[in-house]
Amino acid sequence: MTGAVKAFGAVRAVDGVDLEIARGETVALLGRNGAGKSTALSLLLGLDKPDEGTVRLFGAAPEHAVRAGRVGAMLQDGRPVPRVTVGELVGFVARTYPAPMPVREALALAGVAELAGRRVDRLSGGQAQRVRFAVALVGKPALIVLDEPTAALDVEARYAFWDSMRSYARHGHTVLFSTHYLEEADANADRIVVVDHGRIVADGTGEQLRRAAGGSLVAFDLAGAGTDGLSLLPGVVSLEVRGDRARLRTDDPDATVIALAERGAIRGLEVAPASLDDAFLALTATDSDSTSDSVSGTTSAPASGTVARPASLETV
Repeated sequence: MTGAVKAFGAVRAVDGVDLEIARGETVALLGRNGAGKSTALSLLLGLDKPDEGTVRLFGAAPEHAVRAGRVGAMLQDGRPVPRVTVGELVGFVARTYPAPMPVREALALAGVAELAGRRVDRLSGGQAQRVRFAVALVGKPALIVLDEPTAALDVEARYAFWDSMRSYARHGHTVLFSTHYLEEADANADRIVVVDHGRIVADGTGEQLRRAAGGSLVAFDLAGAGTDGLSLLPGVVSLEVRGDRARLRTDDPDATVIALAERGAIRGLEVAPASLDDAFLALTATDSDSTSDSVSGTTSAPASGTVARPASLETV
């Protein structure tokens, strides 16, 4: 995907995205609702055409890869087929691929083997979601694309789903999934691509994203003192104030703590590694997020560095 743009009226849902995915990678598109993840996946699958830029799968137009059976997809807006059983549906889809896996194997891998004789239009939301996964993987595609795959699943079903997905990926298949669950991206992806307002704002491993947002958090009580000069301390990349407590994101916590000690600002001192939540909030901070909030008394600044992996070659 190179320079891809897709607009809906005045809204640029995808705004100049460059993305390359290597074969065998498991990649998460991470972003809040409305960030542009689903639109990017629609472009990748050939369901939408970019207004600008190009999209290629396996060196060709997306529709060619889809017709050749090299791609499987699990989308959010699938509707149940009336009066068809789960086994019949998955079997029908399997016959459209050149070398599918056995239907029983696909049903078992998706955790729906016991639902083979159940009508698709009589499933619960979570069951229907797992059936969509079986449909996506039964053709044994080289690339599987999953749009918010665990949105309708309970906690136990989520764990089972990711076990199945990792099992599929271990056989050398490429997996691309979108999510707004930070822990899912961190636990199940080799690489996390953070999307915000239609753009890629960071691309790397979970650890790289944490470092990009500042490797650690240093927090302490202000005890009524002001915040002048705190953002200029060694290592500090952002400052946030919550009530009477300051939170400094820093890429050199030792230097930051020493500087605070010299100021006598160590009351209630706490030092902890930055979490992926902290990284995500820093990487997707808007200009309005970086200004003072006169009501809450909170000030913050976006992180000074992001992980950048611009990729202008063919996807997959």
